[in-house]
Amino acid sequence: MTTAPHRAHFDFSITFANGGGMHGEGFRLDLPREDLSAEEIGTLLVRHLGLTLVDEVHLRDLRIVEEPHRGSRGVEAPSGGEAEDRIVDLSHPIEAGMITYPGLPAPTIAPFLTRAASRERYAPGTEFAMDVITMIGNTGTYLDAPWHRYGDGDDLAALDLRTLVGLPAEVFHLRDAWSPERRGIRAATLADRDLRDSAVLLDTGWSRLFGTPDYAEGAPYLTEDGARFLVEAGVRLVGIDSLNIDDTESGGERPAHSILLAAGVHVVEHLTGLDAVPSRGARFTAAPPAIRGFGTFPVRAFATVPASH
Repeated sequence: MTTAPHRAHFDFSITFANGGGMHGEGFRLDLPREDLSAEEIGTLLVRHLGLTLVDEVHLRDLRIVEEPHRGSRGVEAPSGGEAEDRIVDLSHPIEAGMITYPGLPAPTIAPFLTRAASRERYAPGTEFAMDVITMIGNTGTYLDAPWHRYGDGDDLAALDLRTLVGLPAEVFHLRDAWSPERRGIRAATLADRDLRDSAVLLDTGWSRLFGTPDYAEGAPYLTEDGARFLVEAGVRLVGIDSLNIDDTESGGERPAHSILLAAGVHVVEHLTGLDAVPSRGARFTAAPPAIRGFGTFPVRAFATVPASH
């Protein structure tokens, strides 16, 4: 039987052996199990913050609650009993008439050969359907290759599958970490983990509005300094469950696209279902068709979550 994840809520004060101190209010920390003592939680806090020369840790108003993990550094997700790995689909299904991004055309789907018509071409009892889909590459859940932004960048056919398949997934569950007044996801929010060679997935909860007019307004996005930080951290892919990786309400500038794609970091937009993926431990896959002279195309994005998570 799998143990439910727990988090500690508390205020804290830390003093250092070489002088000085720091304080925090309303802090939350993932726990490997629910029966930790205050002293053990204090040790986890020091590890999570990456502190050295700590003298004393005092926790106040400590509460331990059943709550999904958010990805505290140095805290592994709880393991459970034997079970199979699970696959979490992170893609929006594509259907005729759907609107992904305001102003872009909806896909159309029409038969080329109907089942009824095919019966004249094949042996009795044998029939097929062949259909034609017409759509812009920016439909549903899709990946941006460097060619999308830069004429000399790699197109879809040039992408290395090693940068698209089975990437370590670092999921940042940010549904309670941004507000309409502060929509941008900044570097500091992403700075507590080793992200090299990973797929960084930003879970904002915005996908709940997909397909509605509200999806296009006030959407969370990655800031310019956040994009620069992720490039310097050596990530391979960045995904978000929002309208765009950039702020589309700030004019024509697209710093996140420009910075990430210039560095060969793929972008996946309009993800969904990220709340079902743990902060760490899963593998992420999002591979588009190998199309020459094309920079954006839908993907079947999914996470493979080990049984121990």
